[in-house]
Amino acid sequence: MRMRITTVSMLLLAILLMGTSLIIAQQTRSATSAPPSRPQGPCDIYAAAGNPCVAAHSTTRALYASYNGPLYRILRQSDGKTLDIDVVQPSTEPVPNPGGYANAAAQDAFCANTYCWIATVYDQSPKHNDLVQPPRGGFSGPALGGFNNLPVADMAPIMVMGHKVYGVFIEPGMGLRQNDAKGTAVDDQAQGQYWVINGLHFNSGCCFDYGNAETDSRDDDNGTMETTYYGDTTPWFHGNPPGPWVMTDQENNLVGCVNSDGSKLCKNLPNITWRFVTAMAKGEPHHWTTLGGDARQGALSVMFDGPRVNATYDPMRKQGAILLGNGGDNSNGSQGTFYEGAMTAAGTFPTNATDQLVQANIVATGYNVAPLNLAPASAIATPPGLQTFSLDSSQDTTVTFTNTSDAPATGVKLSISLPGKQWTAFVSGTHDTAKNFTEPVAPGASVSATFKVTSGSSAFNGDLVGNASWTNSASGKTQSAVTAEKVRNVSPIKINEFRISAGSTTNSTDSFIELYNASAHSVDISNWTLTEHPTQQAIFSKVRIPAKTHLAAKGFYLLGLSNSGLAVPARAGDATIHVRNTTGMSAGDTIGIDTGSNVETRKIATLGTAASNYTTLWQPLPDGPVITIPVGSTNVPVTNTSGFFVGEKIALGYGATYPDVGRGIEQYEVATVTTVGKPGTQAYLAEDVSANSTNIKVTSVENISVGDKIRLDIDSVGHGIENVVVLKVGTKASKTNLSANASAGATSINIRYMDGLVVNDKITVGTPANKEVVIVTAVNGAGPQGLRVNFAPALTNAHIRDEWVVSSGTGIDLAAPLKFNHAANLPFSDRGTGISFKPATAFAHSSNEPVQALGTGITLDSPLVKSHAINAVVRDAAVTTAGYQGTPLPNQWFGGPELTTKSPLFGRTIPVREGSLVLRDAAGLVVDSLNYGGLVDPWVAKGYQAASVAGKRVCYVSVPGPVGGFGPAAVAGGSNRSAGRFPDGVDTDSNCTDFLTQTSDNVPTPGAPNQYNKKTR
Repeated sequence: MRMRITTVSMLLLAILLMGTSLIIAQQTRSATSAPPSRPQGPCDIYAAAGNPCVAAHSTTRALYASYNGPLYRILRQSDGKTLDIDVVQPSTEPVPNPGGYANAAAQDAFCANTYCWIATVYDQSPKHNDLVQPPRGGFSGPALGGFNNLPVADMAPIMVMGHKVYGVFIEPGMGLRQNDAKGTAVDDQAQGQYWVINGLHFNSGCCFDYGNAETDSRDDDNGTMETTYYGDTTPWFHGNPPGPWVMTDQENNLVGCVNSDGSKLCKNLPNITWRFVTAMAKGEPHHWTTLGGDARQGALSVMFDGPRVNATYDPMRKQGAILLGNGGDNSNGSQGTFYEGAMTAAGTFPTNATDQLVQANIVATGYNVAPLNLAPASAIATPPGLQTFSLDSSQDTTVTFTNTSDAPATGVKLSISLPGKQWTAFVSGTHDTAKNFTEPVAPGASVSATFKVTSGSSAFNGDLVGNASWTNSASGKTQSAVTAEKVRNVSPIKINEFRISAGSTTNSTDSFIELYNASAHSVDISNWTLTEHPTQQAIFSKVRIPAKTHLAAKGFYLLGLSNSGLAVPARAGDATIHVRNTTGMSAGDTIGIDTGSNVETRKIATLGTAASNYTTLWQPLPDGPVITIPVGSTNVPVTNTSGFFVGEKIALGYGATYPDVGRGIEQYEVATVTTVGKPGTQAYLAEDVSANSTNIKVTSVENISVGDKIRLDIDSVGHGIENVVVLKVGTKASKTNLSANASAGATSINIRYMDGLVVNDKITVGTPANKEVVIVTAVNGAGPQGLRVNFAPALTNAHIRDEWVVSSGTGIDLAAPLKFNHAANLPFSDRGTGISFKPATAFAHSSNEPVQALGTGITLDSPLVKSHAINAVVRDAAVTTAGYQGTPLPNQWFGGPELTTKSPLFGRTIPVREGSLVLRDAAGLVVDSLNYGGLVDPWVAKGYQAASVAGKRVCYVSVPGPVGGFGPAAVAGGSNRSAGRFPDGVDTDSNCTDFLTQTSDNVPTPGAPNQYNKKTR
């Protein structure tokens, strides 16, 4: 590691720390008439150096001394209400307090006995570049229509300025983003950025980033993003393993260095071991720098300082969006914890001396671990955050206190606050309700007390609270801390085993879910519900267990997926029903609609078509990402128009909320299609275009129409947003990349794909700084280095692999001249003409809600007498190629949705076997829950979810077979057998360890005990 800490930098660091010591000293004096001044923040330092912040994000503290707005917004799971968490203001009582840190106490009170999400991290700078829920991009997230999950609000408690605050805990599938940013660097403009993170929370997934990224959430080629990165992934540039490393993400490359020979091992890049890390990344034309250091002490070290990677990154083509926790294309397999970060204005490149002052400010803030921890005694090192009790049962629970101050703590007392009078908690082996420690606890040392906690006889979901009190020996002040752990006190019914598919190529829906009574007595499960939520689905579907249902001790209750189910509700009097599947059905078959006392039996008079895979209401980027179609509309823009036909029915999802955290109830209104138009288009400029031009070259014109309105660009230095109207639609640009180096004098090149290139096309070869124009003379077939194109005249310059090759096409003519210059590669969207229908909508509809072609459905031999809800069972007993086909027959059929989602990925539609299951009792309390295949609903997750080791991501139940993704994991079909608890009913509150999955051809055991020889880890 090369150390470049100047004497001047160290002097500035010493001066700032001296000032901070004076502030701390002031806090220990007796109260005065005026509160102490707020400490300055990093953005004050940047501004003083001529590098003002255009993004300042933190959930821990104000990044300006003068900032008095909210730091972040939380969203409560239980009722959907929100609360802004503000900065604590300076005060004199009970001791002088300069404030400036987050009001975590307000969060704790608001979120007590439920879960909260971080919905927004506010930008403290004047640009208001707030971070919000990320939209779908190149990769989709698990939430509504492909949004990423929001972070859970209480998973990263720490200390700042001696006070409890919370960081942003990112798990795979989570993130925050702002695509329509203002003032950020675009193209090759300089910019600096820093963040403070948890150095022990990381993984090798792509990509834990913060900073400047693509405005369309897609991979728009090399050099289109420039962010900080932290993790231990090795396919790109990296240090000596094991990592993690401080690097940058410059798109299609995680970069820790540049070697003259092109190799990707950064020999001087250090492995990071600090608990709190400061990392910086800054770039300017032809040059970039990264710095890193311990956020608790010392100065920064220069990790790399040198040239750009190669010509495809020089000049850069940054786009100016801001992301947190994901890759530029919304790749969301990463994890990490963020505390604060900022970005400087376009055209600024902070000096190393300025960076050192920022580091000194961070060190003076006093980042530290939380002083109190509450966990099962068996899992102190990896607290699961949840304990599940059976009614009237006992468990050992440990409270751990860590002295995070600089003075010994005396008179430490630990206890547990209980949910109700029926509960008890005694120090193990005693009848004491608290444990007192007579010996002082040294700074950094810890003490623990284990309590035998006995639950009450009433079902409960809520908080178990640990308490600590002590005296600071230096100040003589009594201090205290609390921490909460979620608890469930419920009947011992478990989701014991489930199967997504038996692996049959002809039946992908051979699915079941098995419940098990782990107790020694019968349990009444009447009106209990099982909620299943496949990834990216808009909303939830509940299976309700009938009244008067009892599950015997050690007994099983089997739910089987019917061969079909209602795609939308059916009303009394309907003679046609719309269903999710018609495979194996025939006219004349007898079918049952619904179950139990609500079932109706009919014959199929006419067998039509099933509902198609749903599409979504259009999501525009970089504007949007949510548009709302108002009540009374007769048209919606959509992502895909495939499967829609004039005269057939359309289902329009409604009622979703944004941000989305999976609280909605499945709702649709139905209309009849009158016109099938064009879907929305996401594209970008293929060439630079100057002000006063009336034509733009674009990468797609397929679904763009005359009269369409398109928004171009972002609001930043040298750029300006303008809305243009399409006057004439020509041909699209053909854009590809070199697949091999090309030397000067060459008359042919190798490219990745032809994309419409023909003889006599004029093509531009090279980057903006090294481009030249030639005419195509021949288009040849594939060779070992790609497709070959001949041209004239010969190349003047040499070009390297991945440089652009562009044939402009005729583009789009505009109704009026442009007002601004616009750069190649900047994205835009066109909403298309969409789908029209009648009657007009009775509800508002918003981006990413489902829109589904319902097909012609099934015509019945007589109309229905009763109404039936969406996903009600539609069962044809003669069908053997769809739905659950095992033995024994299930105790109850359910109609859907399927446990698999079909999702778009890079132009294909793939099956994604991910979702969540939640079992609730008749009162609505959660009894058991799990995520399978991925972290779809974090609030139902169980187990510690931050495993920062190679190959380990987060806790969920693994399902056999492919679960989506790209490459080999995207292959459709494949074996997908059952996952089950072994032995039956085991529950340690960890999806990672409680469930075992089959890897052989052994038949699953629905409705019967699990056998060890049929399960393997």
